[in-house]
Amino acid sequence: MGSTSHRPVLLTRGLAVTAALALATLTACGGDATGSGGGAPGQSGFNPPALKAATSVGAGEGQVNLVAWAGYAEDGSNDPKVDWVHPFEKATGCKVNTKVAGTSDEMVNLMKTGEYDTVSASGDASLRLIASGTAAPVNTDLIPNYTDVFDGLKLKPWNSVKGVAYGVPHGRGANLLMWRTDAVKPTPDSWGAVFDPASPYKGKVTAYDSPIYIADAALYLMSAKPELGIKDPYALDDTQFQAAVDLLKQQRQIVGEYWSDYTKEIQAFKGGDTVVGTTWQVIANLAKAEKAPVEVTLPKEGSTGWSDTWMIAAQAKHPNCAYKWLDWIISPTANAQVAEWFGEAPANAKACAKTSDASFCDTFHATDEEYFSKVRFWTTPIAQCLDGRTDVKCKDYSEWTRAWTEIKG
Repeated sequence: MGSTSHRPVLLTRGLAVTAALALATLTACGGDATGSGGGAPGQSGFNPPALKAATSVGAGEGQVNLVAWAGYAEDGSNDPKVDWVHPFEKATGCKVNTKVAGTSDEMVNLMKTGEYDTVSASGDASLRLIASGTAAPVNTDLIPNYTDVFDGLKLKPWNSVKGVAYGVPHGRGANLLMWRTDAVKPTPDSWGAVFDPASPYKGKVTAYDSPIYIADAALYLMSAKPELGIKDPYALDDTQFQAAVDLLKQQRQIVGEYWSDYTKEIQAFKGGDTVVGTTWQVIANLAKAEKAPVEVTLPKEGSTGWSDTWMIAAQAKHPNCAYKWLDWIISPTANAQVAEWFGEAPANAKACAKTSDASFCDTFHATDEEYFSKVRFWTTPIAQCLDGRTDVKCKDYSEWTRAWTEIKG
């Protein structure tokens, strides 16, 4: 399979948003909605700086400075067969200088130095970059390959504001439920499998180790306790937030281990120390490749997930090369390469014909918009409720972080 023929690069997605940054740069934002479908009810009060997008792309400036997740700008140094940077340099004359960032906080801080032209921002960083005027609107007419990006990724609340694009989608992925087929009966179809206090799998349940996991509990409560009125798992008032925290404290009694390192989760499932919990599709593929008897599903409640965006700095020193990079990274061939290497659904529909594994896009549900309509993509909770409510305040990420520390004890 494609994701095991290469060595996937997996991250914790840089979700450790600090209280200071969350408060300093986000509380003024109107926020965003988080499902892949629907509008952006929380954006009505979000008025970012009035910046203009480029109107043309000229000759390259000779170089482009990137801030990227590991695995997003491969130049053959990790694997000689995995290289979409050198072909870009040859085609455009733009030398690529890449700074790999480990967290979204690091990405935001690096972009604010003015030394970088473009960044592969996750949903917990993109709105901060827009609100602070660090990222500029992007003229998608100047990016030919944007035409072939899946409609389900275009002009979404995490990569646009009021119909104005602030970048190009890189790819997307969902957080899934995985279980050992020899140990978990019957086949689970609900997140209730990891939240049941009377679980027969006590001590063998795993959960993602990040404050953003509170959203997973909130998403489950949307259907398990509809009387709470949760509309958006990232927009939680005091009562809703406390319900999610209480559920996670209850879950703590049955969790054997929290994971952020994918290799440890694979070994835990392989060895049987863990039999059910949250995961990513690529992790399931790797576990199966190591003969672990596991399966995954997108539970009936839906799930959380991620979608990254390549954005251009408002003060980019090499804007022409930056535009050329954005077009290149979502071109069919390069987008197919990066999707397989990292382990996520590509953004460009034509990339599916370019993957080394003919079934890759089926495995990662790349063309299944109904599937992704059930995914609530990560975004940073702020005090102004992301679901559009104005009569209450919601818990911001600093409070999520404090609560997570309390949950884990």
